[in-house]
Amino acid sequence: MQEVPAVNGSILGRMALAPDPVSVRLGTLDELHRLGVRVPPPQYPLIWDPGDRVALRPRRELACRAAILAVLLGVHDGLPRRSAMRWLRDARLLDRVTRREWRYIAGRVGDPALVDLQRDALHGLAWVLGLAGDLDPTLPRSTWLGALLPDPWSDPAGFAAWLTRLPSPRLDPAEAAALLDLYCCLDWAYQEGERHGDPVPGPVPPVAIGARRWALEWAVVLRGPYHDDPPNWDDVDLSV
Repeated sequence: MQEVPAVNGSILGRMALAPDPVSVRLGTLDELHRLGVRVPPPQYPLIWDPGDRVALRPRRELACRAAILAVLLGVHDGLPRRSAMRWLRDARLLDRVTRREWRYIAGRVGDPALVDLQRDALHGLAWVLGLAGDLDPTLPRSTWLGALLPDPWSDPAGFAAWLTRLPSPRLDPAEAAALLDLYCCLDWAYQEGERHGDPVPGPVPPVAIGARRWALEWAVVLRGPYHDDPPNWDDVDLSV
């Protein structure tokens, strides 16, 4: 199994000018000061450059990825593997499942703790889709979120119906880009704080901050002279 290629014309055709990265970073630094966490050094890179363009992945692509994560987490929580595979097949999502996800879904190969972290990645995708009200780093993921997502324990025909019930697109890509900048800096701040024994400002641990960033890194598409093609889900780079 491997997900479909990351880049397509529908993304490139909807790109808009990204917001000024310096202004966005200044807002990020204000938020870090408010939270009381460490601030990245001046040489910490901006996420994009002036003149770059931004878009969100197509809504259906975001929705399909959220559904796959719901199935993956369902297997983690006890959903029978055969039921999970049948659900994905009948919902026509098999070609979007990554190899790593398929190994866990089909054979429970992988670290269950890492799979469980995908709950916070799913929260990030739910925010982009308009299903979650915010991604406040001081608040845990919404406990009621599962009721708004596809239910892999039910009839897979419900996936198509769920797609029709999604909120109308209302998220400005610039807003998502600004939140990505915040979460990139938060990821750095939480990891540095963990190394120095700093207290975190809320119940969300550093690994969950990284999982939310993962979702934003994948969902927000940036184009410019120094950007590679948007990554597939398992290839998101959180090293910077």
